[in-house]
Amino acid sequence: MNQELDFMFIKYARVWIPDDEEVWRSAELTKDYRQGDGVLQLQLEDGKDLEFKLDPKTNNLPHLRNPDILVGENDLTALSYLHEPAVLHNLKVRFIDSKLIYTYCGIVLVAINPYETLPIYGADIINAYSGQNMGDMDPHIFAVAEEAYKQMARDERNQSIIVSGESGAGKTVSAKYAMRYFATVSGSASEANVEEKVLASNPIMESIGNAKTTRNDNSSRFGKYIEIGFDKKYHIIGANMRTYLLEKSRVVFQADEERNYHIFYQLCASAHLPEFKALKLGKANDFHYTKQGRNPVIDGVDDAKEMSTTRNAFILLGINESYQMGLFQILASILHLGNVDVKDRDSDSSIIPPNNGHLSVFCELMGVTYQDMSHWLCHKKLKTATETYIKPIPKLQAINARDALAKHIYAKLFNWIVDHVNKALHSTVKQHSFIGVLDIYGFETFEINSFEQFCINYANEKLQQQFNMHVFKLEQEEYMKEQIPWTLIDFYDNQPCINLIEAKMGILDLLDEECKMPKGSDDSWAQKLYNTHLKTCALFEKPRMSNKAFIIQHFADKVEYQCDGFLEKNKDTVNEEQINVLKASKFDLLVELFHDEEKATSPTGAAPGPGGRTRLSVKPDKGKSSQASKEHKKTVGLQFRNSLQLLMETLNATTPHYVRCIKPNDYKHAFTFDPKRAVQQLRACGVLETIRISAAGFPSRWTYQEFFSRYRVLMKQKDVLTDKKMTCKNVLEKLVQDPDKYQFGKTKIFFRAGQVAYLEKLRADKLRAACIRIQKTIRCWLARKKYLRMKHAATTIQRFVRGYQARCLAKFLRRTRAAIIIQKYQRMYIQKTCYKRKQAAALAMQCILRAYMARQLYKALLREHKAVIIQKMVRGWLARQWFKRSLKAIVYLQCCIRRMRAKRELKKLKIEARSVEHFKKLNIGMENKIMQLQRRIDDQNKENRSMSERLNTLETSHAVESERMRAEVTRLRGAEEDAKNNANKVTSLLEELERLRKDLQNTQKEKKAIEDWAQTYQDEMEKMISELKEQNQLLKTEKNNLNQLIQEQSQQWTDKMQRALKEETQQLENDLNEERSRYQNLLTEHLRLEEKYDDLKEEITLAVNVPKPGHRRTDSTHSSNESECTYNSEFAESEEGSRVGEDVSKSILDMSLFLKLQKRVSELEQEKQSLQNELDRREEQFQRARARDDEEHKKARGAELEYESLKRQELESENKKLKHDLNQMRQSLRGGAEAGSGAPGSPAYTVLLDQLNASNEELEVRKEEVLILRSQLVSQKEAMQHKTTMTEPLPYIEDVQKLTDAKEISQAYMGLKDTNRSPRFTRRPTEVNELMSRLRSPFPDYHKLNEDGELWLVYEGLKETNRLLESQLQAQRRSHDNEVEVLRGELHSLKEENNRQQQLLAQNLQLPPEARIEASLQHEITRLTNENLDLMEQLEKQDKTVRKLKKQLKVFAKKINDLEGGQMDVSPGQTADEPVHPVNIPRREKDFQGMLEYKKEDELKLVKNIILELKPRGVAVNLIPGLPAYILFMCLRHADYINDDQKVRSLLTSVINSIKKILKKRGDDFETVSFWLANTCRFLHCLKQYSGDEQFMKHNSPKQNEHCLSNFDLAEYRQVLSDLAIQIYQQLIKCMENILQPMIVSGMLEHETIQGVSGVKPTGLRKRTSSIADEGTYTLDSIIRQLNTFHSIMCHHGTDPELIKQVVKQQFYIIGAVTLNNLLLRKDMCSWSKGMQIRYNVSQLEEWLRDKNLMTCGAKETLEPLIQAAQLLQVKKKTDEDAEAICSMCNALSTAQIVKVLNLYTPVNAFEERVSVLFIRTIQTRLRDRKESPQLLMDTKLIYPVTFPFNPSSLALETIQIPSSLNLAFLTRV
Repeated sequence: MNQELDFMFIKYARVWIPDDEEVWRSAELTKDYRQGDGVLQLQLEDGKDLEFKLDPKTNNLPHLRNPDILVGENDLTALSYLHEPAVLHNLKVRFIDSKLIYTYCGIVLVAINPYETLPIYGADIINAYSGQNMGDMDPHIFAVAEEAYKQMARDERNQSIIVSGESGAGKTVSAKYAMRYFATVSGSASEANVEEKVLASNPIMESIGNAKTTRNDNSSRFGKYIEIGFDKKYHIIGANMRTYLLEKSRVVFQADEERNYHIFYQLCASAHLPEFKALKLGKANDFHYTKQGRNPVIDGVDDAKEMSTTRNAFILLGINESYQMGLFQILASILHLGNVDVKDRDSDSSIIPPNNGHLSVFCELMGVTYQDMSHWLCHKKLKTATETYIKPIPKLQAINARDALAKHIYAKLFNWIVDHVNKALHSTVKQHSFIGVLDIYGFETFEINSFEQFCINYANEKLQQQFNMHVFKLEQEEYMKEQIPWTLIDFYDNQPCINLIEAKMGILDLLDEECKMPKGSDDSWAQKLYNTHLKTCALFEKPRMSNKAFIIQHFADKVEYQCDGFLEKNKDTVNEEQINVLKASKFDLLVELFHDEEKATSPTGAAPGPGGRTRLSVKPDKGKSSQASKEHKKTVGLQFRNSLQLLMETLNATTPHYVRCIKPNDYKHAFTFDPKRAVQQLRACGVLETIRISAAGFPSRWTYQEFFSRYRVLMKQKDVLTDKKMTCKNVLEKLVQDPDKYQFGKTKIFFRAGQVAYLEKLRADKLRAACIRIQKTIRCWLARKKYLRMKHAATTIQRFVRGYQARCLAKFLRRTRAAIIIQKYQRMYIQKTCYKRKQAAALAMQCILRAYMARQLYKALLREHKAVIIQKMVRGWLARQWFKRSLKAIVYLQCCIRRMRAKRELKKLKIEARSVEHFKKLNIGMENKIMQLQRRIDDQNKENRSMSERLNTLETSHAVESERMRAEVTRLRGAEEDAKNNANKVTSLLEELERLRKDLQNTQKEKKAIEDWAQTYQDEMEKMISELKEQNQLLKTEKNNLNQLIQEQSQQWTDKMQRALKEETQQLENDLNEERSRYQNLLTEHLRLEEKYDDLKEEITLAVNVPKPGHRRTDSTHSSNESECTYNSEFAESEEGSRVGEDVSKSILDMSLFLKLQKRVSELEQEKQSLQNELDRREEQFQRARARDDEEHKKARGAELEYESLKRQELESENKKLKHDLNQMRQSLRGGAEAGSGAPGSPAYTVLLDQLNASNEELEVRKEEVLILRSQLVSQKEAMQHKTTMTEPLPYIEDVQKLTDAKEISQAYMGLKDTNRSPRFTRRPTEVNELMSRLRSPFPDYHKLNEDGELWLVYEGLKETNRLLESQLQAQRRSHDNEVEVLRGELHSLKEENNRQQQLLAQNLQLPPEARIEASLQHEITRLTNENLDLMEQLEKQDKTVRKLKKQLKVFAKKINDLEGGQMDVSPGQTADEPVHPVNIPRREKDFQGMLEYKKEDELKLVKNIILELKPRGVAVNLIPGLPAYILFMCLRHADYINDDQKVRSLLTSVINSIKKILKKRGDDFETVSFWLANTCRFLHCLKQYSGDEQFMKHNSPKQNEHCLSNFDLAEYRQVLSDLAIQIYQQLIKCMENILQPMIVSGMLEHETIQGVSGVKPTGLRKRTSSIADEGTYTLDSIIRQLNTFHSIMCHHGTDPELIKQVVKQQFYIIGAVTLNNLLLRKDMCSWSKGMQIRYNVSQLEEWLRDKNLMTCGAKETLEPLIQAAQLLQVKKKTDEDAEAICSMCNALSTAQIVKVLNLYTPVNAFEERVSVLFIRTIQTRLRDRKESPQLLMDTKLIYPVTFPFNPSSLALETIQIPSSLNLAFLTRV
């Protein structure tokens, strides 16, 4: 021991030292302790040095502090050092730093009142704790309640939860939450909502029994024990409440800052309500009994609202409105009584003034007389042996009497309410067990302690004794179980204190004796106490300064009691005459209060039932004895002792669970811890006593595996053996020398206090040494790396410096050379510039001189040249004038001479003309001459014309030339004048030149000045330009910045809009998912109600033994929903049972038919005579009617045949016309499309044309088949008419001869059959079958046939059929007319299109070639597109028509074959040599259509074999996936094919109900549920794929499109199947959850996947699996194997891949949610190493997703909260940057979850650090603006809404083969 002390008390060891303010303070040793030292050198946490002196007598060292990793443990017994400072510090750390209010202390739950509402009591928390072991979860009141509930169910033993603590510590709230837990997890066994009534009793009891005190706003001023009863199934059936020691004095007196009971203030706050007007109430300050505390309002409490809650609770418990108003009337009268003013009459008497308002109201409300009450309030009656006196009393006694009456009335009212609450909670069902919740006051000590505190502390003494015995018993059982040596543990026994109070001649006994004395007083009683116990009992003391008080040494502390008032309170006397006045009241409820409880009536008007609640091993309550007078004489102390004794007997008969409530401060401040107050309560409530008992034995207990895992580092490799137990023993013998410090049990190692800390120190030292070695190596490596980096950096710097110097030298040399070159070129430039300037000046002078000389020479030559030109022009003009005059004179002379000659010749010709002979001579040869002259004239004319043209040309040229000459002369004259003027100006020009030289000089001067100014201006402008450029640059920069800002804002807006759009989309998706989830939840609820309905139906069926006989018939026209709901499950019974049912039904039918026929025979016998008399008359009428009908029939038949022939001819002509139009259309198409892409040769046009031709050919073939069919029918009919011979015994049978034709009867039957499918005929004419069988017999008995007029019915049916056929024919004609009109419209549209084409062609010809080509191409493309679309639509319509016609043709052919076969069998007149062969319709091919035919009676067998008795495993292994769905759909297709709506409806209803039944029967088998989920989805997909809807048909092959349903639209049944699939999916999820739930916590959290990472911390008394035995450990591999199993089963069953993804997503959500919830509720799991384990486990799950190609299913996202929680456990948690990183990282966690994880974070090793409170506050501040749900835990019951995406099958139905193993041989392939 000394060595261990020397080892523990060394430098840096931390200890606890006493302190006056903080009780205990932490300090650290600055010097090693050596044996014999009297002083410890310490340093406080604030840095102050201290010398701590040891007690020289005991030499006890201070308490050692626990290692930091143990601080904040869930269980105080897990601490290595168990003492008061360790307990106090652990509670403080959990309460202040981690905000955890619950802590285990062995078997005790310590609950600290936070004075703040915490979100840890919701339904999610209840669900999280339900079913969990007490040691697995963090401490909680729910864990204690779950432990009690579980032990009650497991051990078949009643339980008790004892809640104790000071006022204001939270006892009532803890008890309330415990009851809420029981009500939630168990539920009620009936529909009476007992759990709601149990919870509803709380507001009632709080209103009448709770009040505000200085320590608590809702302090319970009474104790109560509530027994919650359970039945054999452990459902709540009722409850019972017992109360103890109501504080009646509070009714009449309250201290400052306190209030009366809540109910009075609730009444005053509701005084304004109409129903309370009669009570004449006001504000609380108006009444003496409610204003003494001077603080009638509680912050945050609305008394009016609380009143409403109280009244609702009364109603829920069955206390009706009238009784409520009676209660409120009595309570109001108490308030008015308190305001009654009593005045002194004299010193010995008092009086109440007459007409006192409050007393009048009191008497009015109580129904008593004013005189009697006012009299007995001021008087009392004294009885002697012989006489009775009435004596007045003084004012003080009158006031006391008034207050005593008020207290007595309230106590009676309180008991009445408790009694009726118990009656409301009473159950007639036998109670199997119960859980009691005791909410009783804790140990109390005040400055003035009276009778109430004495009774309270007496009760706590009894409870503490029971608690000590229970703790001692548990310790003993643990040691015996582990088979370790048992040593007696010394613990405090408070039996002497209890004897001092309750034993004979004890305090209570002496008090009762003194109360019986006539002149007994408090002083005399005190003297008796002193004389009896002062010297004999060490626990009894007398105060030094008082003779009216005594001191008792309780287990918690010494308490001084004041004797004043003990006798009065113990007697609890009240004036008997006042009671008599009240008993004489007219108020029934008041009279009921003061009568015996057995005679009281129930508030609901019913007497209590006999028996019901039973107790196990508990004595009956003696407090309700029928002897009321004796009961009234019992003192309060005696009653309390008896009730306390009964309570202790009850508790001893149950298994107790302890909850100790601690009040952290007296100021009701939230999360404020006062160490002094806490230590007082810990001492008082027995927590420290529990610690002391545990510390006296072996408080630390480890399993061998836990010890090995924790202290493996202290072992060497050679010490590790295969046997873990021997390994631990060998190591402990080496580490701990004293064998008394530990003991080896069967499964655990037990350590003395402090040994675990010693081992932890060894472990920490070993780890620290290993860390130092690792650090040494790493630091060496880091230093070497640093040296190498520095060396490399130095050489690099040298290289760069030297290079820089070389570059500088080279730069200097280059600059020197460049300067020399610049100087050379500069000097050369200066010289060259000077030379060029001189050269330019000389050249300028030469140029000016030479130019002047050249100009002078030029002017002289110019003048000479111009003079010569002028002379030339003048001489020429003169010569031409002379020529013109000479020519004119010559021409004139010639004219004169020629005129003279012409006149002479003319005269001679005139003379010759006068003579005839001369004329005749002249005529000879005149013609020739005339011709010659004519030619000459023509030639002359031509010459004249040419000459005139030449003359005109010459004249024109002459005029132009003359004009030019005139202009030249004018110009020369002007030039001459200019030459003269220029000669005169030479002198003036010289003068001007001199003047210009002078101006030039002036101009040069001005130019120089201007150049200077220009230079200056240029400099200024350059400067200004530079400034403008700078400004421009700034503006550009600003512009760029603005553009960038605009772009950023635009980007931000874009991002914002995208985010908003994304959020809106997400919101819409969430809304859609919510709607889906809501709808699917409704389906779940519907399924639950349906199952409940089925269960009730089965119970009713079992209850009814003899079924009623009768014929049951199902209407064939009932809706799908009705058929689903009303369908009975006969088909689901066994085959043998179905046969029995059929036989019974047949026998019943035969009997009913026999009775009917017998009755009919008797009726016929009675009517035979009357019918015989009327026979002749009817025969005549029938003959006439037959002749008339025959004639009408012939006419109608002839008209019908004529009409049909005309119609056929018309149709044929129309058909030819349509063909002709179609050919024209084709030709027009070919002609109009020659230039386009859709020409006849193009692929698209060819395909369309081929399809159209194929359709026409198909129609032709079908037409030929119809014609052949028609010809065969006509020929057969004619043959039948010739060969049919029948004989009739009676004349009147001849009237129906035409009906004997089997063909017509068959036609009538077919018509009636078709008619039955119409809405007008809803029932099948079963009589027709019977009639046909009779007619087909060889010799039918027509009397028998027509005994009920059956032939007439058939005749009427035939006429109805003819009318129906005629209407159908007319309908077909109308349809043909419509088709003709449609074709005509199409032809008209084509003509219009042709005209439009021609118009467009004419318009295009007017366009340019390029535009014409473009327009024609565009038009042609548009036209061909429209034509293609139209042709595609026509093709689709024709395809549908062809498919429909094919199906109808097949149906008709089958019917005709059946009818002809029947005719061959039953025709009586048919001969053997003339057989009638059946019609053979030629068909091109016959393929299997993918249908299965079955008979109606085989439907039960089909459902039984394919659903009810099918083994999923065999189908999944051997057959194709979804085979049952395919088979059922193929059967459904056949029912649709034959157009049998009843068969379709019956089959679908049978399938749906059978699937529901098999799921109800085997709903817990995952394989079965998965199998039927896959098949239901496949059946649903088949209904969609073959529905004929275009959106589903586009995925089909052409063959599959041919298999589409043709007659029925099953959209409604698709919805029903979708709902069924949703129900199966939810059942699958529940089944999967039940399998996964036990694995998740163990595999994801507890199991160490990475061995050695998670260290096991020391645990306390609450070991894991403390409630149940170990059921096996699950690992992560177990979870993955189970996931593989789920996945493989679903894949084998052919489940849709999308559905598998949704299932996997749900699986991962459950795993993540359960793991995270347990992480948030388990402090031991929140560590760095556990975070690594979780991340590794999650990575394994992600790897599984990758292997299965399921990463995109959303399953990984469901694990994001768990991943972030694991990251949060591992990240650094110190600085603000860490806080920012955490806030950005943990976006999937809520603020409450983040803070919870940080609060729960617990270091496992000494090297880890806790999260500071400041850091957590920083996190909360940063996350303050988050908008999220305050819920802490994830909803593990959440099921994502499921969808069933359409998944078409590529499997062809015609290829499916039915295996023989399914026993479906009765199915026929069609």
